[in-house]
Amino acid sequence: MVGRARHQASALSSGLRELGARVVEIPFIEIRRPRSHKRLDAALKRLREYDWLVLTSVNGVEAMWDRLQKLRLSRKHLRHLKVAAIGPATKQAIEKRGIKVDVVPREYIAESVVKSLRQRVRGKRVLLARAKIARDVIPRELRKLGAQVDVVEAYETVIPRSSARRLRAMLSNPRRRPDVITFTSSSTAKNFVVLLHGRDARAYMSRLQHICLASIGPVTSATLRKLGLGADIEAKQYTIPGLIKAIVADTGRGGAPKSRR
Repeated sequence: MVGRARHQASALSSGLRELGARVVEIPFIEIRRPRSHKRLDAALKRLREYDWLVLTSVNGVEAMWDRLQKLRLSRKHLRHLKVAAIGPATKQAIEKRGIKVDVVPREYIAESVVKSLRQRVRGKRVLLARAKIARDVIPRELRKLGAQVDVVEAYETVIPRSSARRLRAMLSNPRRRPDVITFTSSSTAKNFVVLLHGRDARAYMSRLQHICLASIGPVTSATLRKLGLGADIEAKQYTIPGLIKAIVADTGRGGAPKSRR
């Protein structure tokens, strides 16, 4: 089961299908435009005031670029900026727009972004475009390092309520239950529990006993543990290809998952 947002599920789904998996897509998350672009637009109009641009997702890149076009701004308005991307997919999305990426951390998590910028941001002004709700590691830690950080909402994530009925029906049917459920962010993990009716989700826990929960990395795994779910499979490289590789390693290329809860 792939729980990525509908428009982003293809890379994970197609990668698994190419290896012989039968994939069911039930999105646990939906990406939407923010209710207001006021703060993002204001920051983009003042790009000359910034030294660094930090982007932590492909969604952030796409949302920011859309607003740049609406404001009739182009890549030349970003040429003076140093740019940090959280991982290779985000880097690729930025470079696709003709913008050079200066920093990609070794590990594709917020803590590693901060570590990569540790010696480079004191006295600098940083623009961080991200989801409405996100971990505050980057702005908090960069401010401790002496940077002035402006956080602007580029998009928001919401729970696709239409997925609830499909998800509960699949987990309730022993013949339809998946062998593996994938989680590509902490938000997908949290939303998964909400889709199972929040507090009543524990009624479904017994139905998850023989299903492997596959996490894209340690942050998502920690969220799964806090929710009482745990992570049976964790990607060593915190990317979609890394997640696929981890699932393949666990299933032994076509066999049943080895990591049973």
